[in-house]
Amino acid sequence: MSAHPDETIDRELESALAFWRDAGLDTCVEDSPVDRVHVPQPVRRSPVIVGGAPAPTASAGPDIAAAVAEAKSRASEVETLDALAHAIRAFDGCPLSRLGAKQAVFARGKPDAQVMLIGEGPGADEDQRGEPFVGKAGQLLDRMLAAIDLKDEVFITNTVFWRPPGNRTPTLEEQMICAPFVERAIALVQPRLLVLVGGASAKFMLKSDEGILKLRGQWRDWRPSEGGQTYPALPMLHPAYLLRQPREKAKAWQDLLSLGTRLAGLDAPSLES
Repeated sequence: MSAHPDETIDRELESALAFWRDAGLDTCVEDSPVDRVHVPQPVRRSPVIVGGAPAPTASAGPDIAAAVAEAKSRASEVETLDALAHAIRAFDGCPLSRLGAKQAVFARGKPDAQVMLIGEGPGADEDQRGEPFVGKAGQLLDRMLAAIDLKDEVFITNTVFWRPPGNRTPTLEEQMICAPFVERAIALVQPRLLVLVGGASAKFMLKSDEGILKLRGQWRDWRPSEGGQTYPALPMLHPAYLLRQPREKAKAWQDLLSLGTRLAGLDAPSLES
């Protein structure tokens, strides 16, 4: 039985929207014009002192700075990846942890890997199983890595650790709150190379406004927010995007070859005497 015309249109529209999102276009035309040069910050009312203690304010919204500070404190206290995973599960400062996610999804892979992959955020399959990149996109990623002999030789995590509702792109604030845990994971694994999988990861980690189709294939330097060791980082197309746009797999293969060449070059003997 053929699909109903409305269902076909819905699928085509969903695929088109996903394509533009992965290409870096994340804002649609709105009902009224917005002055994006000046974006007002939400007003936070000063707490009213009642009996010597500040009274809670209504509709104050999440305190991003406080959540980031708490994440930094908790991340700095751990010395192992297992302890980091436990700290993330116990952390409730990220709004995503209270928006329907079943569990925190931290990482999978080799704890002392030379290559660390950082994706966007967990989806439905990852939320169910508690590991990143285990759905169809993750299976494709594993096949891609196997093609350059890196399957089971990488460490994989995301910029956020809870599934965003509806598999939407995580917000900048959600990524900022989770960033101290991501940075601590990098410090504990100490990879030689980073791979930033997808536009949301590449744009956040590199602090760039460019879309993934412009960023991909270009080696950039990533450094922790408070300074320290610099890591070579390669943005690449997300496997979920490749499933929707299989013609783009040639670009992904070029990026994989670049990764393999860069990694091999790190181990090549120096020509200097």
